Amino acid sequence: MKTSFKRIIRTATLGAAMMVVGSVAAAQEPQFFRIGTGGTSGTYYPIGGLIANAISAPPGSRACEEGGSCGYPGLIASALSANGSVANINAIAGGTLESGFSQSDVATWAQTGTGIWEGRDAVDNLRAIANLYPETIHLVASAASGITSVADLKGKNVSLDEPGSGTLVDARIILGAYGLTEADIEANFLKPDQAADRMRDGAMDAFFFVGGFPAGAIAELASQEDIVLIPISGAEAEAVTGEYTFFAENIVPGGTYEGVTDDVTTLSVGAQWVTSADQPEDLIYGITAALWNENTRKLLDSGHQKGKAITVETALDGIGIPLHPGAEKFYREQGMIE
Repeated sequence: MKTSFKRIIRTATLGAAMMVVGSVAAAQEPQFFRIGTGGTSGTYYPIGGLIANAISAPPGSRACEEGGSCGYPGLIASALSANGSVANINAIAGGTLESGFSQSDVATWAQTGTGIWEGRDAVDNLRAIANLYPETIHLVASAASGITSVADLKGKNVSLDEPGSGTLVDARIILGAYGLTEADIEANFLKPDQAADRMRDGAMDAFFFVGGFPAGAIAELASQEDIVLIPISGAEAEAVTGEYTFFAENIVPGGTYEGVTDDVTTLSVGAQWVTSADQPEDLIYGITAALWNENTRKLLDSGHQKGKAITVETALDGIGIPLHPGAEKFYREQGMIE
């Protein structure tokens, strides 16, 4: 699919799209739409809550043009805490979730039946709604552990996140780039908040987390304990980005977490909102229009630091799976797809 990205989006067209959505009868039966996210201490969950609020317009709510909800008429959306990318895609494939967040790498592998999905049935009806923001690969170590590089993880207690998470997938890739496997470490499979709790107790040396910064679990830990953010850079990182094109270099600015004063170079993947091709075209069109209206912009900018990175100009960046026809229709109307 050939795309061309425009910094100036035709606001008149966007306004017309919202008028179409707003003209649907307000007396519509309620329709429920779930967004699978991640653990409550990560970034997926609060971002999912903001988006669910933005796209909802419960029956009886005031119309957008009257200062009310600018969501899809009759829609009641909710963000559900889940195990992350892999679990969300499995739930979409199984019909127990209408949509969910996923790392760009995991979504691409799942839809094409490659990478970690090789040998499994491809989720060929997986479709994209939007790229959201960069997800930073955090490798957090306790200052007392003496860990200063990925290579130093050998023989240490390290949490790779729980099964079903995109973090676990990426942690294994990072370890491999440095010549390590799970057999070389004392591997644990815990959510970030659980790993942070164990680090406070002195029972965990390091843990991986993939998500937008600042991540709640890490910020809380850093306010109580001395931590180190381990860089993922140099030849090893270049090998990762060379083999897996959905990874990119990323910088965590100094001061993002208490006690971490210098910029830290690491890697990132895109956080994407995905759904099933089975979802109705008019519904996903209306949801996409609601995601990018002016009211949602205000919610995202004020609701979470990573919300400011969610922009319509980058909505198609790094998407390696087909767009849902409803989302494609919206972006085509905006001149973002030729």
